[in-house]
Amino acid sequence: CMPDSSNSLFSDQKFRSIMRAGLIVVILYVVVLAVGELKGLRFIGSGVSATNTISVNGEGEVFAVPDTATFSVSVQEEAKDVKDAQEAATDKTNDIITYLKGAGVDEKDIQTTDYSVYPQYDYSNSVCPAVSSGEAYYCPPGKQTLRGYQVWQTLTIKVQDTDKAGELLSGVGSRGATNVSGLHFTIDDQDQLEADARGKAMDDARAKADALADQLGVRIVRVVGFSENGGGYPAPYA
Repeated sequence: CMPDSSNSLFSDQKFRSIMRAGLIVVILYVVVLAVGELKGLRFIGSGVSATNTISVNGEGEVFAVPDTATFSVSVQEEAKDVKDAQEAATDKTNDIITYLKGAGVDEKDIQTTDYSVYPQYDYSNSVCPAVSSGEAYYCPPGKQTLRGYQVWQTLTIKVQDTDKAGELLSGVGSRGATNVSGLHFTIDDQDQLEADARGKAMDDARAKADALADQLGVRIVRVVGFSENGGGYPAPYA
C-alpha cells in the first residue's frame, strides 16, 4: 500500500505552519515582555502607574538644647563729608571686632550684614509774605539743605559658647555700639535634626503600613510616593 504523499505533504506543511505561528507568538510575547521591562527602567520610561496603594502618615520629633547664640551690633556715625562718616564708623566697628576676637569669637562667625549711607537734610519753611485784601494768597515752597551724611554698619555675631553671650553684649555696648539687638538662641546643625526627625517619621509610616497590610492580607512591595510637611517648630529658649 503506497503512502499518500499529498496528505503527508499537507500534514507536514500544516505542522510547519503551526510551528511557525507558535514561534511568532512566543517571539511577540518575549518582545512585549522585554519592552515592558525596559519601560520599568527610570531612564527609559515612566513604567506602569501604581494603582493598588496604601497611604499612611508618619510623624517624627527630635528635641535638642540650643547650642548657638546670635546677636547684631550696629554702629552709626554722621559727618559733613561721606569719607569722614565712613572712617568714624569703620574705626568703631574694627574696635568691636578686635574685642570679639579677643573674647574667643571666631572670625568666620563675625559677618557684616548691612552697610548703608544716607544723606541728611535740614528743611526750612519760607516766610509767607503779607497780602492785602483782594490779592491772591501765595506761600513759596520750603528749602532743604544738605547737612551731611549718616553711615550705618551692622555686624551679626554667632557665639558658639552660649555662656559668654551676656558678657559679649555688655562688651560691645561699651565700645561705641549704637544699637545691640536681642539675643537669639538657635541650633547650629539644623539640617541634622531635620534628617533625624525625617528618619523617625519614615519608620513610623513604614510600621503603620506593615500593620495595615497584614490586616488586609496584602504585601508591601515598594514606596511609590513621598511628601514632607514640616510642622511648626517651637522657638528655642535658653
